[in-house]
Amino acid sequence: MYHNRPHVEDIRNMKKNGEKISMLFVTTPEEAAAANAAGIHMLSIESRFFDAEMREAAGNCFVQVGLPYGAQDNSDANALATAEDYLRAAFHYTRLGGDCFYCAASYDIQKTLCDNHVPVVGHAGLIPSYITWTGWRAVGKTADEALALWKHVQKMETLGVFAVELEVVPDRIGKYLSENSSMIMLGMGAGKYADAQYLFTEDVCGYGKNHKPRHGKVYRNFAPEYQRLQDERIAAFKEFKSDVRNGTYPATEHTVAIEDRELDAFINAMNGS
Repeated sequence: MYHNRPHVEDIRNMKKNGEKISMLFVTTPEEAAAANAAGIHMLSIESRFFDAEMREAAGNCFVQVGLPYGAQDNSDANALATAEDYLRAAFHYTRLGGDCFYCAASYDIQKTLCDNHVPVVGHAGLIPSYITWTGWRAVGKTADEALALWKHVQKMETLGVFAVELEVVPDRIGKYLSENSSMIMLGMGAGKYADAQYLFTEDVCGYGKNHKPRHGKVYRNFAPEYQRLQDERIAAFKEFKSDVRNGTYPATEHTVAIEDRELDAFINAMNGS
């Protein structure tokens, strides 16, 4: 399966060689297939979206499967609370073709994954699952915060984490972390010096409905076309409802006919004739 897609060692060599890595967050097979056709290096796919169809669509892209912090639902693969839960989920998605696994859980959980040779991607800076402690803001703009950020990165490196989502940190702090850690810094709003540049497809294609982040860049604006299609969908549904109410649907061409003699025979049989 996809013997041409890169491995962790290939991604590490890209950093060593100074090659910038492109990375997108995708949620549909169509987005994954487009990323593969465009030659995007890495994809981030949440576990709830990742299945055999998504792996097929992702082609030769290196896929990071997101293991969400805390329980997501009651299935074995997604109800994540303990190190064993995370490990079971990682093995499950490895069988489906996941190449590495995002994990923003505690150090002991990350260590369990690393000890079992699972490629782990940690998180530093603005961490959405911990947002109550920081608020929605850049992290690392003071010397004390930057030092805490560095210590967090160092700790993950000692555990065996191979890459880190580095989100919304000052560009020169991103530069320092990228240059002084062997881990791959997957920058999202971390400046041009990060090892990778990571964006959400909804921002790249302009159809995101949430707040557009400072680091987001719209390369195509799909929003008007998506709205046009939604308006046409609503109009079609209204016409269907009207046809049902007026009796104009289904018409003759939408129904199966029965010959008169067969209908008569059926009625006679039902009447005991």
